[in-house]
Amino acid sequence: MSWSKLKQQLESFLCPALVGRFEYRATGYRYLPDKAGICYIAVDKKNVLNMNDATTLIRWYQTEQEIKNDAHIQIPINNEEIEEVRQDTKGLVPEERLKVIVRGRKISELAKELLSAQSSLSKSNFIAAANKFLSLPIEESLESKDILLNTLALVDRRVGKKRILNMSEKMKLKHPVVQYFYELRLSTL
Repeated sequence: MSWSKLKQQLESFLCPALVGRFEYRATGYRYLPDKAGICYIAVDKKNVLNMNDATTLIRWYQTEQEIKNDAHIQIPINNEEIEEVRQDTKGLVPEERLKVIVRGRKISELAKELLSAQSSLSKSNFIAAANKFLSLPIEESLESKDILLNTLALVDRRVGKKRILNMSEKMKLKHPVVQYFYELRLSTL
């Protein structure tokens, strides 16, 4: 599918409140066949989603330690996870320390997921991800670990106000890019 048709299809699914503010852009190099084109997303005429751009508003993590030390990441912990660690340690660890252990484990898992999603985004082809998004049900795109699929789904008009409001806990565990687009969509409600 050509870029213009793909862009037209993506824009047809765009949330009405974001029309005019949100745009898909692509650059192509007609006379430089060895140089690939770049696809990116702009909000209010500012480049937001392009990992190669140093001026982007989104924080890209380089290491697992950066994620672990980021104070903005909130990790929800439930009683089942605490109980699991209590059983693993045979009840020898104080209650306060159990929460620290659970949080540490969850941050390690999250860090691995974020870094793998980020690296797949840098290697991926935006057009291939957009075609995949157009062929998948919206629920699969929302639940996916792929940053682009999450982003495209969050700005989709098929995701309603109630679903957006119910996703707040899940969004805390997503990449900052996805959190940015979630906040953008929340601001339009």
